Amino acid sequence: MIHLPKNETKLMVAVHGWSGILLGLILYAVVLTGTAAVFAEEIGIWSSGHMSSTSAFERPIGQSVQALGSQTPTKYHEGVDLFEVGDHDLGAFFHRHEIDPDGELVSRGIFYRVNSNGQVIDRQAGTSEEVFGPRNDDALSHFLVDTHVRLHLPNPWGLLLTGILGLAMLVAAVSGLMIHRHLFKDIFTLRRKANPVLFNRDRHSVAGTWSLPFAFILAFTGSFFSFFGTVGVPIVAMAAFGGDVQALNSSVFGNPGQADPRPAPTSGIDRITRDAIQRTGEIPTFVTIENFGRADAKVTTFHPPEKGGVVPISLLYDGADGRFEQVKPLIGTRPSAGGALAGIMSPLHFGNFAGILSKAVWFGLGFAMCYVTLTGLRLWVVRRANETRSLGWLDRMVTIVGLGLPFALLCTAVAFLCTTSSGSALFWTPAGFLMASALVIIGGAFIRDRIKLSILLECGMGILMLILPSLRLFMGGPGWVIAMKAGQPIIAAVDIALLIAGFWMLARHFPQRAPRSGELTLQAAE
Repeated sequence: MIHLPKNETKLMVAVHGWSGILLGLILYAVVLTGTAAVFAEEIGIWSSGHMSSTSAFERPIGQSVQALGSQTPTKYHEGVDLFEVGDHDLGAFFHRHEIDPDGELVSRGIFYRVNSNGQVIDRQAGTSEEVFGPRNDDALSHFLVDTHVRLHLPNPWGLLLTGILGLAMLVAAVSGLMIHRHLFKDIFTLRRKANPVLFNRDRHSVAGTWSLPFAFILAFTGSFFSFFGTVGVPIVAMAAFGGDVQALNSSVFGNPGQADPRPAPTSGIDRITRDAIQRTGEIPTFVTIENFGRADAKVTTFHPPEKGGVVPISLLYDGADGRFEQVKPLIGTRPSAGGALAGIMSPLHFGNFAGILSKAVWFGLGFAMCYVTLTGLRLWVVRRANETRSLGWLDRMVTIVGLGLPFALLCTAVAFLCTTSSGSALFWTPAGFLMASALVIIGGAFIRDRIKLSILLECGMGILMLILPSLRLFMGGPGWVIAMKAGQPIIAAVDIALLIAGFWMLARHFPQRAPRSGELTLQAAE
């Protein structure tokens, strides 16, 4: 039980309310898109019809990397990033670090995309920001992630805004905890027979109380990611390295050792990936090579957490002979509490530390946070319904954003599926979102009745969910049997989830048949 003096309780209630009102709708947008982005990889597989289930790092890639290195200017051998792209193709970015005209540290080089047959199917030159942008086949998943991470605003403003939103969520979570006089009682209190206002307040309190730990984790880790590169790194670089960000990165993330520029082939990549998979039991998600083609080359493999763990794993190898050297800390050269804390930030934020199970839990908790945000806004409006200044615009805005945003995201998926085969998904995916958003806003301006607007948007979402699986098949996507045989059950799983959710959304508004004489009339409980 938490007991605060009356004045302090009133202050906490005010802080809790205003922290939600000032940034609540934008925070809702970030949390909702983040909830969807938890399954961004699975959504990408479903929407693009990816059929390969064999990782690029399970195939021999050493000869391909060597061939790419021989045709890449030596000035871009400073670093090589290897990762998967598209349908388990290999992405290789040969680059060097330099300062752009704005004084920012950038990675500039040549990006190659290699298919499973070892053929180069794409080549781009430029900075990492230029070559790692969205592609036609991942436009939908990239749109979801970018909306969550920076709301499609330019750097660093998008990251700063989402960081501020994370702090606002932290304030709301702390103040919400403080105003609960009977915390453990509120977890189970749901007065179904009370008046609608009290019942809605109970549902808000129950959902908010159960999701409080998740709110703390999400707010803290989200703020960490937003402020780490935009504020933290420049401050530390200025204080300890005279503003040299490259020196900071080399000291914190690099591999210290004596330089040896003698030419030596980096030829043990296949042996390294096999050994790394055997040691960790996990396929690498990322591989970096420092000083490619030199005697002092170092190869680092990055892996998800081992089963039952939360901290990601990275292994360091000698690039010249493929010899294993050590388990590499994420930060620094020795294991530390700070390095471990930084390492668990990503798994805790995205919920990918235990596969589909942890993602499903994070998805449910994210949905609960969306519900808490919207019901909190609604309760705030209801409490002030009798004030002289009308808050009807805010009440309607909550509906427009709360239901209009998921409706627009479903329209975005429709736009992607309809245009990806023509190669124009990069344009029509965001365009579909903007057009759907404009339609919702115009509809909200003309439909003054909030209940009618809610029903219309919910039925629209239900129809779109039912349409998407059929549209995917119509546009050439694989069927369930073919997907299952290819080892991609996620395609059928997403289809089934959409169908169930769509039927549920529509069933909530089906007209009930009038009871015949002698039949018992049943009414749904509130």
